[in-house]
Amino acid sequence: MTPFLNFTLITASINHLLAPEPWAQRMLAAHAGKAACIDGGAIRLTWQVNHDGFLQAPPSDAAAQVTIRFKLSDLPLIVQNREHAFSYVKIDGDADFANTISQVSQDLRWDAENDLSKLVDDIAAVRIVAGGNALVAGVQATYKKLTENLAEYFLEEQPMLVRPQAVADFTNDVIRLRDDLERLSKRINKLKAP
Repeated sequence: MTPFLNFTLITASINHLLAPEPWAQRMLAAHAGKAACIDGGAIRLTWQVNHDGFLQAPPSDAAAQVTIRFKLSDLPLIVQNREHAFSYVKIDGDADFANTISQVSQDLRWDAENDLSKLVDDIAAVRIVAGGNALVAGVQATYKKLTENLAEYFLEEQPMLVRPQAVADFTNDVIRLRDDLERLSKRINKLKAP
């Protein structure tokens, strides 16, 4: 485990997400005693499922029944699209346990309003979460518009990129020119022949 990760804090955070979800606890409890290793190369974390369906640190001699490997460079894609997260990983070990982990990770959601309502009143919690969601949506919209504008600039105004259709058209024109040149060459050779 890397020094900048706090295993206890990460475990507590995951268990906090599991606490209000009895369905997820039941699914994981069916695999009580099994350990899963999340291996990102530089980051390697292993948890064991306890009899209540929560995660805990495994004994030091415990072997993982499932190892989920991923590239750290794919982590933003995994976080961005949880439904397709398992397409970026390689799984070794107990397929049933891995399937349970996949289902729980896809359907587990953080109820930010509930957690905030313990610090502030319910109305403020709803407004804070709505404001946060609006901020995230605004950042995503700005990012999309920026990338579209940059693509248009580099395609149209300052051509550094080429559209795929333009490349295909150019390739077809070169092939047609080559064929025409070969036919012309054959005609010239026929005219030269006695």
